[in-house]
Amino acid sequence: MEELKLQMNMDEYLPLRDVVFNTLRQGILTGALKPGERLMEIHLADRLGVSRTPIREAIRMLELEGLVTMIPRRGAEVSRISRQDIRDVLEVRLVLDSLATKLACERITPEQVEALRAAAQEFADATTTGDVTKIAQADVRFHDVILAASHNKRLVQMVNNLAERIYRYRLEYIKDSANHARLIEEHAKIMDCVIKGDEGSACIAAEIHIVNQENNMLSGAGDLADM
Repeated sequence: MEELKLQMNMDEYLPLRDVVFNTLRQGILTGALKPGERLMEIHLADRLGVSRTPIREAIRMLELEGLVTMIPRRGAEVSRISRQDIRDVLEVRLVLDSLATKLACERITPEQVEALRAAAQEFADATTTGDVTKIAQADVRFHDVILAASHNKRLVQMVNNLAERIYRYRLEYIKDSANHARLIEEHAKIMDCVIKGDEGSACIAAEIHIVNQENNMLSGAGDLADM
């Protein structure tokens, strides 16, 4: 458990239970709390400087979201990432990313073109740092520019609702430096097609980007559950 990544941001308008929930949820989604890691109430309460009650309530809320699993005679643990989880989330992402890319080809503004170029370069630069969180955040920004360029508020809302869950899987892929050159190349292909307004090629490039991610993650997922 990484102490700094689990520091709470207190909000006077939120109950303590919700502050703890948000803190633990963020820790799970960013990988500070690892799949299969036990969530012991006493330890977490001491770490966050709160009583066990809001910890217990937050864990129940996380269980309802599917981020925590209750194990008989063991207690709560961070839900493990299964092969089916990966397939499900990337199947949805493939459809949404393809649509966003298609719309971006039609609607991207000159300002967004420059933002897309900057985001692609930022991602390439981030891969040289070895900082997985920084690389993942740069990847998010690249795709966010394309999403914004779709100028479809409903699509943006749908993707944002899924974004945090996707982030958990994105980390699993990005942490392998062997994938970085491929990701840079795929980003460049998507960007070039979007700027040219080539919808067909852009959608294909976006879909290949997701399929490669899924294949790579599953082929190296020896420690993932099959269910």
